[in-house]
Amino acid sequence: MPDAAELQSVPEDADGTRGWHLRRLLVHPATVIGSAIAAPSALIAVGTSASWGIGAAAAGAVVLLTVVIVWLSASSKAADDFFRAYAQGQGLSRVDGRSSLPPVTPLLRKGDSRYAEQRLNGVLPGGIEGSLCLYTYEDETRDSDGNTQTTYVHYTIVISELPHAAGYLQELYCQRRVGFRFMDSMEDVFRERQRVEQESVAVDESYEIFIGADDEISKARQVLSPTFLVWLEQNSDENYAFELCAGSLVANVKGHKKSATDLDRICTASAAVARRLDQEAAEVTT
Repeated sequence: MPDAAELQSVPEDADGTRGWHLRRLLVHPATVIGSAIAAPSALIAVGTSASWGIGAAAAGAVVLLTVVIVWLSASSKAADDFFRAYAQGQGLSRVDGRSSLPPVTPLLRKGDSRYAEQRLNGVLPGGIEGSLCLYTYEDETRDSDGNTQTTYVHYTIVISELPHAAGYLQELYCQRRVGFRFMDSMEDVFRERQRVEQESVAVDESYEIFIGADDEISKARQVLSPTFLVWLEQNSDENYAFELCAGSLVANVKGHKKSATDLDRICTASAAVARRLDQEAAEVTT
């Protein structure tokens, strides 16, 4: 393990201790002895059966493969250091390795399979209670020859339960815009959910916002106040989005974020969304 001085840098990103692990693994007896045996063996085996030039290339390939394997192992161990240290620093419990997530919103129901690769539970930065996860879903496709290809789609997500918001809006989806604005009316003909048009051009260019078929537009507009829309516009560069479904909030950004700054940012943004939803729900019930 890295010494105390090196571990101090771990909370900044998942590469903090990769160099330490890389140096350790490269001089590990298993690596040195394995390379010392495998590379000459490849040289002799290929050299005698083909040519010594090709044998030298095969030996070089063995060395390169060893370095790649060591690099990947060092990166994995460094990421483990980071998430362990981040969880400890934030007072969160950590679920290492793959774990399943409840399919509470459309994002968590996507793909042919889905899982969290890292999951941190507890009171997250910003004060929201829930789970911070590196989430992946897999899409499998087959070509004309029957070969299967898997696409891996990565998100960093925050999951939190907002039971009071369930009585205010059943569904609220703030999604990144993927189509052209002029096609909105044509696409909406085939939607069950209601589109919430926004006066903010910047928000409308970056996001599409929907509520459930039985939800009230007026309630959605109360949540999406001018102040909130300005905040959302400022977060659009981070590709931040969220889904509220039956009281379950799932906020997300694309990609697996592996720095303390990025993880803090999505947690803090999600806490702001949760407070906004709870605030409107509380005003209705009081």
